[in-house]
Amino acid sequence: MGERLTKSDVEKIQKEIEYRQLVERPKILEALKEAKAQGDLSENFEYHAAKRDRAKNDGRINYLERMLKFATIIDDDTASDEVGINSIVTLYIPEDDCEETYKLVTSIRSDSMKNMVSIESPLGQAIRGKKVGDTVTIKVSDDYSYDAEVRKIETNVGDDNDEIRSY
Repeated sequence: MGERLTKSDVEKIQKEIEYRQLVERPKILEALKEAKAQGDLSENFEYHAAKRDRAKNDGRINYLERMLKFATIIDDDTASDEVGINSIVTLYIPEDDCEETYKLVTSIRSDSMKNMVSIESPLGQAIRGKKVGDTVTIKVSDDYSYDAEVRKIETNVGDDNDEIRSY
């Protein structure tokens, strides 16, 4: 089974593939052509850098195409008062006496540094489908779990600014 993606994720991936094929690839091939024209390829840094850039770009294209090939397209079928994909959720954690805010996203857009939590993570699985006032137990490991209360849900936030993570 591949990644679970939304229709929006698929569109973003297709746009990135198109950009890399139609914009980046010609630039890289031109740089490679210019570097080859300088002669002596064994000590030509520009030539080796252009080859590396071509391999990196082609690798990213292959990665994205493979991801689309094996992806499962999902819809967010949660109600408007429940935590779903692209919801911003404020949780109260009694153990730490603090509130934390997370955005629930697909794994291809998850970014812990930006508090974007995957629907497949323990936290994402615990809060998906919950409503304001619900208390959930988040199992971090076999030895540790903690409770959190859903305090606030912002739905239909959108994902226009969310980036597809790199590999």
